[in-house]
Amino acid sequence: MRYVNLGRSGLKVSAVCLGGNSWGAAGRRTWAPFGEAESRPFFKKALDLGINFFDTADAYNAGESETIMGNTLVGYARREELVIATKVSLAMGDKPNDAGVGRKHLMAGLDASLKRLRTDYIDLYIIHRLDGVTPLEETMSALNDMVRAGKVRYIGGSTMPAWRMAQMLMISDHKGYARFISMQNLYNAVQREEEREMHPLCVEQGVGLTPYSPLARGFLAANRTQGGVGATERAREDTIAQKNDLFRPADFKVADALAKIAQARGIKPTQAALAWLYAKPGMASPVIGTTQLHYLDDAAGAVDLKLTPEECKSVEEPYQWRAMGPG
Repeated sequence: MRYVNLGRSGLKVSAVCLGGNSWGAAGRRTWAPFGEAESRPFFKKALDLGINFFDTADAYNAGESETIMGNTLVGYARREELVIATKVSLAMGDKPNDAGVGRKHLMAGLDASLKRLRTDYIDLYIIHRLDGVTPLEETMSALNDMVRAGKVRYIGGSTMPAWRMAQMLMISDHKGYARFISMQNLYNAVQREEEREMHPLCVEQGVGLTPYSPLARGFLAANRTQGGVGATERAREDTIAQKNDLFRPADFKVADALAKIAQARGIKPTQAALAWLYAKPGMASPVIGTTQLHYLDDAAGAVDLKLTPEECKSVEEPYQWRAMGPG
């Protein structure tokens, strides 16, 4: 396993991060029927491969993901060896202060996550989404207080407009607050819109990239057809990908280019897709969500793969840019 500093910080993380959206999904998704017992082998496998970076969120399966991590992972290794990231802001109930990035919800969310995770501190505490209402100064002040209290070691951001990220970094610098060291955004070979604004900002500001869905919800495994039918149960049920227009003809051309690279090198298309990501500036640790143990082996095997400039060009040339979303 290769380890990298996360952004312009002293925190060293594995170049693969194991994501936890499937933990506790039993009864919620047919393709990820994971309770605590089913999740244990994934933690063990990840640790055996040298993965030290684990990502979850309070909203993942109504807190079950954090609970499972606290019941299992924290007992498999010394706490100091683990880098645990969790996220906050999505709704955890139907009351007025059960969501958002206001001080009240952030503080309550942190205490609840610490209890579920059975730990005294969070290594990386991430704003899951902004709420569009709370002043950013309030959010950054609350996060800074968490760091100063020792309950949080580092802070990070997730999906948001680049100009909002720039504002939050500016507030931190002006006020002397703790600063974001990571950005967890949607990014892969067929969803590259973040290259326009967010990624240049993060590279210039020393913020490490930890993209989610690096394999485009499994699309880059090259197991889907132009009609949208997939070889796996998840592919067949993936209405979210279809709603997000992930099955464009141009996207299949990108997947085909990755498949050709994989065939020529004797690797898997998913490994080629990850190798393409690792070639990007600022890339630290893609968040891999998996329902099969061997996918972790595949991800670990991609860490040191290096694509040639010609191979990267063949992946990027067919890409068609999507319209930017609302700010």
